[in-house]
Amino acid sequence: MGNTRLPAADARRILAGASRTRILVVGDAMLDHFIWGSVARISPEAPVPVVDFERESFMPGGAANVARNLTALQVPAELFGAIGRDAAAHQLKRLLNDYHIGCRGLVANTRRNTTVKTRIVAHTQQVVRIDRETRDGLDNSLTRRLAGAMQSMIATSAAVIVGDYGKGVVTQPLLEEIKLLCRRHGVWLSMDPKPVHHLDLSGLSLITPNRKEAFELAGVPDTTRHGNPFDDANLMLVADRLLKQLRPAVLLITLGELGMLLCLHGRKPFHIPTVAQEVFDVSGAGDTVIASFTLAIAAGASPLEAAIISNHAAGIVVGKIGTATVTPEELLASFQA
Repeated sequence: MGNTRLPAADARRILAGASRTRILVVGDAMLDHFIWGSVARISPEAPVPVVDFERESFMPGGAANVARNLTALQVPAELFGAIGRDAAAHQLKRLLNDYHIGCRGLVANTRRNTTVKTRIVAHTQQVVRIDRETRDGLDNSLTRRLAGAMQSMIATSAAVIVGDYGKGVVTQPLLEEIKLLCRRHGVWLSMDPKPVHHLDLSGLSLITPNRKEAFELAGVPDTTRHGNPFDDANLMLVADRLLKQLRPAVLLITLGELGMLLCLHGRKPFHIPTVAQEVFDVSGAGDTVIASFTLAIAAGASPLEAAIISNHAAGIVVGKIGTATVTPEELLASFQA
C-alpha cells in the first residue's frame, strides 16, 4: 500500500499553489435540475410513489461541475463546450457566472439542446432521473471553433481536463486537437473516459476510470472481486493492461468504498483506502476526483500527493446530497482530523 498519508501543511501548500494557476475544462456541459420533495403515498393510477413538491434547485453539471469543483477550491477555471440557444443555456451561464467560472469557450448552436438532467429526490433518495439532451457528435465546424477558442488560452494554463459524459462534445477529432495543443505547450491533460465511445485514449497524462469503466476499457470480464485490491487478480491485470496499451503518465482507478488504485509505470500500484465517513450521494464524485487531482498536479504535487488529496475531496462530497463540491476549509479539516 505504501505511505498514503499527507501532512495538513503539505495539503495547504498545494492548494495555495493551485490557486495561482488556471485550468481549462472541455466537454459535455450540463444543467443539473433537482426537484426535492417527500413521499407519503402510492399513486392510485400506477404502483409509483407520489412526490409532494417542496423546492427545486439548479447546479452546473457534467464538465461544468468539474469546473465548479475547481473554483470551489479557488482555482481559476475556464469552460469549453457546446450548448444550445435555449433557456437552459442562459440559466447555465448565469450559474457559471455565480461560481466564477469563465464561459467564453461555450459555443452556442441552434441544432443542439443544452443537456438538462432532472433528478427527483424524496427523503434524500433519488426516485427517477429525466434527461433532455442532444447526443450527436460535433460537426467539423463546431470542433474547429472549440479548438480555436482553447488555442488562445492554453499556453497560459497549467492543465486541461476533458469531461466526456457521452453527449457528443468529445469526439476523436476534438480529442486529437486537444492532445496536439497540450503536447505543443507542455500542458498536463486529464480525462475521465467513457468506454462506450471507443476513443483513442493514448497520449493522455491522466485517466480516471471507475472500476466498471476500467474493465470495459481493458476488455476483461469483472469476475474477481476482493476486499484487498492487490488480491483481485483481474483488477491487477486490468491496471497493467491499461498502462501498457494506453501509456498514460498516471492511471487512477476509483473503487467506490474501497478507495482508489494509483498506477504508475515501473512501480507497484498504491492502494489508497477511502476516507468517506458516510455516503449519501455519489453523484459527481468522479468530477471531484479529476478536478482535485489535476489542480494538485498543476501546483507541483506528486501523483501520490494528488491522489491522496483527491481521495479526501471525494470522501467529503459523497457525504453531501446532490452534485456537491468541497471548500478549501473542508478539505484541510479532513487532513487535520
